[in-house]
Parts: sequence; C-alpha cells; structure tokens
Amino acid sequence: MKHPGLDCRIVHTGQHYDQELSQAFFDDLEIPLPAYFLNAGSSSHAIQTAKIMTAFEEVCMEEQPDWVVVVGDVNSTLACSIVAKKLRIRVAHIEAGLRSFDMTMPEEINRMVTDSIADCFFVTEESGEKNLLREGKPARCIHVVGNVMIDNLFFQLKKLKGEDLVHFPTSSLKEQCRPYMFLTLHRPSNVDDRKTFEGIAKALNEIAMERPILFPVHPRTKKMMAQFGIRLSETIHMLPSLGFRESLFLWKDAEVVLTDSGGLQEETTALGIPCVTIRENTERPITLTMGSNVLAGIRPEAILDAYHAVRKMKKASMVPPYWDGNAAERIWEILISKIVP
Repeated sequence: MKHPGLDCRIVHTGQHYDQELSQAFFDDLEIPLPAYFLNAGSSSHAIQTAKIMTAFEEVCMEEQPDWVVVVGDVNSTLACSIVAKKLRIRVAHIEAGLRSFDMTMPEEINRMVTDSIADCFFVTEESGEKNLLREGKPARCIHVVGNVMIDNLFFQLKKLKGEDLVHFPTSSLKEQCRPYMFLTLHRPSNVDDRKTFEGIAKALNEIAMERPILFPVHPRTKKMMAQFGIRLSETIHMLPSLGFRESLFLWKDAEVVLTDSGGLQEETTALGIPCVTIRENTERPITLTMGSNVLAGIRPEAILDAYHAVRKMKKASMVPPYWDGNAAERIWEILISKIVP
C-alpha cells in the first residue's frame, strides 16, 4: 500500500541474530529487503540495546524521518524509540499498552518505557487501551486497530492453501504423528534456570506419553538443554528452527499447542486452537477471557493440570474485535492522517 509523497524504510536491527531463522522469516513473510541492517547480534540486554541505539542514530541522522514506527516489546523497540525521541522524531508504537505487570520480564520494561515516550499508540485489545488511559495517555492518541500478527496469520493460511505442502521437510513426520501436539519454548526465565527447565521438561515428558509432540527448538533452548543435560522423551520430536509458514503448517492442526510465546497465544486464539501457556502471567489477557488459552504457570503439576483442562475444551468460536486481518490497513490510514496535511 502506497501513498503519494510518503516514503518508508525498513530497518532490520539484527537483534534476532540466528541468520538462518532470520532469513526464513523474511522469506516467509514476503518482506522486502531492509534498507538498513544494523547487525546488533547477541549480547547482554545493555550491550545489545546500546549497539542498536548507536547504529539507529546514524540511520535517523541520514534519513531525517518524520515518524519512527516500532513494533512489540523487544530491545529494538525500546532502543529505536529512545533514539527517535531524543532526535525529536515522533514515535508510533504497534502493540502498545500490553502489560504483564511483571517487572522481572525484560519485555515489560521495554513496553512500559516505549509507551512512556511514544506519540501514537496502536492497540490490539481492550486491556491495552485501558492500561494506557490509566497511565495518563490522551485518548485521542490511542487507536484500537486490531492485531498485525493476525493479519499475517490469515495471509499465510491463504498461501498454504495454494501450496503443495509435501515440500515441507516435516510433512511426512506430521502425518506419522497424527494426532499430535506442538511446542515452543524459549523464554529465558524458563530455559536459563536449571530447576525451572527441569520441571517443565518433566511435565512435557509426561504429556508426551499420551501424544507425540513436535518441537522446533530455538537456538537458545538448544544451548541450555546441552548445558543442563536436559533429556526429552523420544516422542518429543526435536526439529530445527522453522520459518513461520512451516511452523504454521504444523501447529494449525495440532490438538494442543504448548508455548511460552506471546504471539502463539494470540494466533491460537484467532483459530480457536487450545493453547497451554507455560508462564506465570500474560500481557495478552484477551486470549484467556475470549480465546482458547489457559495460563499454566511453570510448576510441573500445574502444567499437567492445564493440559488436561484444555483437552476437554471445545473449539473456541469467539474472536477478539478487529482481529479480522485488516489491522495494518487501519494503522496506515491513521498514520496518513497524521502525516499528510
């Protein structure tokens, strides 16, 4: 979607440093090559944020943009927002207002700081709007637009319908394992602590006695499994990192999705697929109240209880307001109204 007189630049910070995984997402999402690649790489939060800030400042000085649009709650979101505001560039935050109220989560700090300095807030769900109003943000700057992740989900589902799915390396495994479950696990609070990770693995091994689990292993998780000597059941099929489309190809037909990801909580809600979230809290409460998500916690017995609860769950039929695949268009129209006289 274009508009006369407006020009956009994509900046890839390189925060998600696994080259194979990063490129797979660019390919699957059909995103144009970025105008800038900042190559931030892996490091501590402070070093990574500083690298992004230093590199992005040069981009802003060269481009002199009117607006910087940031998405989500990662270190890149925080770093680019701070740089822009200090250069007196207006900031728009997509997925604004989400709160877990858990200050031990780096993502919560990123969300709160970004929202404290942003000029325009694009909100995915009602709780985000309420949080921002409670924090004193002007109502005129808050826009409930829906969820761009759901836009992409529907787009990718259409693409899958037109593809010969046999070309996916996991296609034969999927057929062999039916019915199966799908797992993602990568959050530092879950995999960086030995005791926590061992407890989660214990629960997963017990669940895998009932159904096979397909598990694309994040590079961080793979590293910590080796470091802690974590062993998983043979019926938990450990896969390499997958691109979005192949991952969707698997989880869309799973009986249950087990995850500590924020995005999968939303995507499974949009499709009504039972989801067990292996976390103590969620910044996406609408997935609990309107969706198919159950918040399990991280204790083995609690994960098992949540799993048995969702197995009895009927497929959810309600979808949150504006989760219709058109959030990006709404965001674009609002940005045009703010930029073009």
